[in-house]
Amino acid sequence: MPGKLEGYFGPVQSRAQCRTTTIARLKMMKYFLILILLMTIALGIAQAVPLQAKPTPFAPASVSKEVMERNKKAALEFYDLAINKKDYEAASKYIGAGYKQHNPLVEEGKEGFKAFLAMLKNKFPQAHSEVKRIFADGNYVIIHVHSIRIPNTQGRAIFDCFRFDENGKIVEHWDAIQDIPEKPANPNGMF
Repeated sequence: MPGKLEGYFGPVQSRAQCRTTTIARLKMMKYFLILILLMTIALGIAQAVPLQAKPTPFAPASVSKEVMERNKKAALEFYDLAINKKDYEAASKYIGAGYKQHNPLVEEGKEGFKAFLAMLKNKFPQAHSEVKRIFADGNYVIIHVHSIRIPNTQGRAIFDCFRFDENGKIVEHWDAIQDIPEKPANPNGMF
């Protein structure tokens, strides 16, 4: 048909419609290019101005392998004296000033830990824990433990995490405790 033009998206009825479509496309391209430009600028600013993370005591310190081994040894000795022997006086030499407790069932500080050991000694005198694994990362030591408070029971799987200060003293403690089920859903075991 005469007067019909073929456009990018198919036939165009007239030159006026073609011009209108072209102008609309150019406007869309202009907005798209502006959007890309703004995103590029924002990305450039984000890369040029890195986030300033505040140093926290939770970041592992850069310590030598010898210090990590010293802390692992101290954590094992502390655990045996405190949890297995329930001897606060002997274990307290490993606890630093300002000892911070994150277990919500144990009170803060050395006195809170002392009260916890007294309860353990009174209510669970035969309680015993066996360390299955120990890891160190900077000034943190993590112990994977099989804890049996009452003989002839399955016990509990525990992860204890200790943070050590520069003098090799425990200044912070976290733990995660899980009962070992009688009938587990898989054969892998917890240790």
